[in-house]
Amino acid sequence: MIRAVVILPLLVLTFLVLVPFHLIGRALNNDLQRSVPVFFHRIACALLGVRIHQTGKRSNAEEVLILSNHVSWLDISVLSAVAPIVFVSKSEVANWPIFGTLARLQRTVFIDRERRHKTGEAAGAMAERLRGGDAVVLFPEGTSSDGIRILPFRSALIGAVHHTIGDATHKQVVVQPVSIAYVRFGGIPIGRALRDKVAWYGETDLMPHFFGVIAAGAIDVVVSWGEPVAYDVSANRKHIARNAETAVRRMTAEALRGAPQIA
Repeated sequence: MIRAVVILPLLVLTFLVLVPFHLIGRALNNDLQRSVPVFFHRIACALLGVRIHQTGKRSNAEEVLILSNHVSWLDISVLSAVAPIVFVSKSEVANWPIFGTLARLQRTVFIDRERRHKTGEAAGAMAERLRGGDAVVLFPEGTSSDGIRILPFRSALIGAVHHTIGDATHKQVVVQPVSIAYVRFGGIPIGRALRDKVAWYGETDLMPHFFGVIAAGAIDVVVSWGEPVAYDVSANRKHIARNAETAVRRMTAEALRGAPQIA
């Protein structure tokens, strides 16, 4: 609790200092709208004690659809701290305390999962972000997991690739898989006994989990970037999903096996 008393005011202060710059960037449609969230999340991770270890390299292509596994609400800060990105998220997140505000500011694409006919609109919004030069992160599992298992990747929203390459000026889109693996909690390798301390899934309440992470003081996470692949209009979305899922499963297993080597 003492850590929370110290950290929360610092997070709020950081937010209040940076948000005017971010809003200016959005109003002017310049790079501030991308760089300010990176700076904020780097500070947030430092305050929370989250240490990020990266393997591989993020693609430097202008239009990148990033397909990632999903373990925790903490994934947002981890990925945002290493790259300027926007997310695709379920519509309920927009109304969450704290996280909803951050998501809206980061120009998240919200999906109404109860209305499947809205999938096309969401894919179109993703394509708009991609065409605007943003890297878009999609969690194709559709929900968060325990961080050990990788759930099947759903292919519906990967149709955004086809939206993006549907005109003469955008013939290809790069798709890159990325794995998030939390490997240490409080300096101890994360086994099944500690998995729930970091992974946020099932019926776990958000705010108690949030304060539990703050209290931990040290979390190590491995972000593994897979091989980027350029797809054209002939690409099959199920094929893209299957390839990305296979890559994420492999990278996650490798990161979890390598946990004892991280200092």
